[in-house]
Amino acid sequence: MRSITKFKTTKMKKYITLLIACGLVLQTMAQQTPAPKQTEAITIEGATAHLGNGEVIESSLIMFEDGKLTFVGDSKMKIARKGKVIDATGKHVYPGFIAPAKTLGLIEIDAVRATKDEDELGDFIPHVRSLIAYNAESKVVESMRPNGVLIAQIAPTGGRISGTSSIVQFDAWNWEDAAIKVDDGVHLNWPNTFRQGRWWAGEERGYQPNKDYGEQTQAVVTFFKNAAAYGKSTSKEVNPAFAAMKGIFDGSQKLYVHADGEKEIIDAINTLKANGTKEIVLIGGYHAYKIPEFLKSNNIPVLVQYTHNLPVYDDDDYDLPYKLPKLLVDAGLMVAIQNSDAENFQTRNLPFYAGQVVQQGLDKEVAVQLLTGNTAKILGIDDLYGTLENGKSATLFISEGDALDMAGNQLTHAFIDGRSVSLETHQTELWKRYLGKYEGE
Repeated sequence: MRSITKFKTTKMKKYITLLIACGLVLQTMAQQTPAPKQTEAITIEGATAHLGNGEVIESSLIMFEDGKLTFVGDSKMKIARKGKVIDATGKHVYPGFIAPAKTLGLIEIDAVRATKDEDELGDFIPHVRSLIAYNAESKVVESMRPNGVLIAQIAPTGGRISGTSSIVQFDAWNWEDAAIKVDDGVHLNWPNTFRQGRWWAGEERGYQPNKDYGEQTQAVVTFFKNAAAYGKSTSKEVNPAFAAMKGIFDGSQKLYVHADGEKEIIDAINTLKANGTKEIVLIGGYHAYKIPEFLKSNNIPVLVQYTHNLPVYDDDDYDLPYKLPKLLVDAGLMVAIQNSDAENFQTRNLPFYAGQVVQQGLDKEVAVQLLTGNTAKILGIDDLYGTLENGKSATLFISEGDALDMAGNQLTHAFIDGRSVSLETHQTELWKRYLGKYEGE
């Protein structure tokens, strides 16, 4: 009897030890505890404020409480400072940068399939919602904040219609807490007129005409026609895919069209508008600079690809990716920067993509708009986010210097809805750990 009891006790100790070990592992893997709700008014004084609408205040006074901005103006204003005062003289204040059309929180480790939830089986799956798969404790998401990227549109990938995106903020317990705008739009990958040769299938390398382009575009048209007809029917049988398209036809959701070629862009917009789509946003737009009048006449904003890239075609200007956002801005289009083709962790470099456009001659405050005010307008969250204005969300950060420059982008404070969020990440912990090691040698 004693041996049995001893065996059970020993086994129980092993279980307890295992549970403690698992708890410690989970503790080291988890993101920092989200910041509590703002309870004290905060005043930021003396910083150069980049408002996100093209305006700048050299020596600013910014106050916020209960998560909302209550005053944005010049520090010379004779107005009582409230709550905790942060002296930001010589520093810079920006609205939180916004990353559109990303799979952040859906992929943790590219090489581990179990951590990838960015796509699902099927070609036409608008009813697949990216939000419910979003991991608020992702280490990748956590690493965005030290560079000022505080908000993102989480979008699915794959298939012809990938699913529905949502917009989140980067300091939350779970996806419910993170959500800013739920199911804001549906993402469509328009077919390409050219494709690269599959050398492993005996085809010539390089680009060649896509013989299935007509068939692929017709499949999109058929789906849209059926979805529109379903929305007008009184059938009691539920079709999840068709039902998820309702917002596209009544204008309550946007259709995000991923397309790059001149013909693809024109075909997509003409076809989709002819089939009842109310609001279209172009993502990618590599050749959008060739057809600015067409885009303006159809009121199409562009989420242009990231600038740290190589030209796609041999006859492209060598610096086309660098200057593409400026070409579109100069043409009078509503533009913001996105980087869907880059790896998820590269989203932290979003500010420096805008900085690259400044080096191409774009005004710096306009470049800031490509990450803030313009992005918020395109995504439909500009009522609360994207600019520093009275009544809007206190989602902003303080940087030691120019946030569009790698040397200047050094955050001292970041706030999401007025909550002071942590700037610690797995990377900063390792940096401090090894900095101490080598400083002691």
